[in-house]
Amino acid sequence: MNREHYLQEIDAVNAAGKYHPTWESLSTHPVPDWYREKRLGIFLHWGVFSVPAYHDWYARNMYIKGSPEYEYHCQHYGQPKNFGFKDFIPQFKMEAFDPQAWVKLFREAGADYIVPVAEHHDGFQNYRSELSHWNAAEMGPHRDIMGDLLVEAERAGMTLGASSHRVEHWWFLGHGQEFDSDIKQPMHLGDYAWPAMPERENQDLFSEPMPTDEFLTDWLLRCCEIVDRYHPRILYFDWWIQHSAVKPYLQRFAAYYFNVMEGRGGGVINYKHDAFPFGIGVPDIERGQFAEAKPFLWQSDTSVMRGSWCYSVQPDKAVYKAPQEIVQDLLDVVSKNGRLLLNFGPKPDGTLADKDVEILHKLADWMRVNDECIHGTGLWRINQEGPTKIQEGQFADGASRNFTSEDFRFTCRGGNIYAACMACPADGKLHIRSLREADASHLPLWHGIVRKVEVLGNPAQAAWTRDGEALHVDLGTYRSDMPVVVKIITD
Repeated sequence: MNREHYLQEIDAVNAAGKYHPTWESLSTHPVPDWYREKRLGIFLHWGVFSVPAYHDWYARNMYIKGSPEYEYHCQHYGQPKNFGFKDFIPQFKMEAFDPQAWVKLFREAGADYIVPVAEHHDGFQNYRSELSHWNAAEMGPHRDIMGDLLVEAERAGMTLGASSHRVEHWWFLGHGQEFDSDIKQPMHLGDYAWPAMPERENQDLFSEPMPTDEFLTDWLLRCCEIVDRYHPRILYFDWWIQHSAVKPYLQRFAAYYFNVMEGRGGGVINYKHDAFPFGIGVPDIERGQFAEAKPFLWQSDTSVMRGSWCYSVQPDKAVYKAPQEIVQDLLDVVSKNGRLLLNFGPKPDGTLADKDVEILHKLADWMRVNDECIHGTGLWRINQEGPTKIQEGQFADGASRNFTSEDFRFTCRGGNIYAACMACPADGKLHIRSLREADASHLPLWHGIVRKVEVLGNPAQAAWTRDGEALHVDLGTYRSDMPVVVKIITD
């Protein structure tokens, strides 16, 4: 690829397009209407790091002497000077990869968009590229694995996305230059490990050495190549794009992306840590949620595993969340005007781990019954009740939140109210206090008329009463180890 010519094309599109590389111009880009309907997405952390099956930062940590990853690497693969991270690439074969089967599982689980990692911090591209030979079409799988997956996802009606973590590559492999390893100078643009800049102990990653124009131009081109090749309607960025040196390139990219997608229904950028001025994209909270409902659209991204984003066989990393907890997170996020991007880590042979498949099947079973309280819903005037409080902010999913039968999350649709009991009570009796009877003296409590009450998934007529304490619903003999949803039909 002629890089200079491509840069000229990018700038020409921005000069002629509706959006220009300034915050003022970019702030006029609305979140497309179609995005408002999205509730559950599938995130996929796959790549060369899936081979050692430790965690997705293995490429960095294996070059830190004395770290658990360094010791593990030396024990299982030898010294990094003899077997470096790049030597895992031939083992990343994806030979059993069946994108059609994956998409079927995702759709049955209720997912409506998909965001595979296009390039992680380690610098290996999971797609066909003209900018680097270090990509899945030329090495490892010898297949455009991201492109093949997106083709099947589009056929199934899923919204396409892609995730770029490339900007962290500036320093991600830098520790490899601190001793005799395969990360050696001189390195040049196009080399796998380039630039591998220093990351000193206790260094502020937003200080020197600042990313150079050469590196950031390469970052811009890689991001634009993803847009031009795959036209993802959702573009997710990891955290380091908020670096001050990245801002002008981020503006150029966002303008190009919005201009290219203008005739395709529009695009959405997911970002963290206020990397964009508020209103230009959709903020994302990594492994966390908001405590209260928000008037703006937002996203929570989390993994089915507590200790890893990628496939792992390490006992302290491969700790899976229970399906019940995942559904509880989904209900909490949706009730607060968010959407949940749920991550799975495929194996290096292209299959999903048994536990991943089990979780997807459990989600499918629950969605088959309760989908109407998730998709196509809006905020109700109250989004939650109960004693269990959500810790607001990122990295807050290290332990289960232990919801009780007194915890409810609310959505509404078509004039109906949905009250999801987060943990089915042993006695089968639900008490929904937000729907209690209220007279004029109690306004502005909800004052509507309840015509009928149904329990989704329970064919029997629900017995219910309503008084000044609560709307009382008797499940009869119906019980579930998953959240139970009550549909309140009103007049």
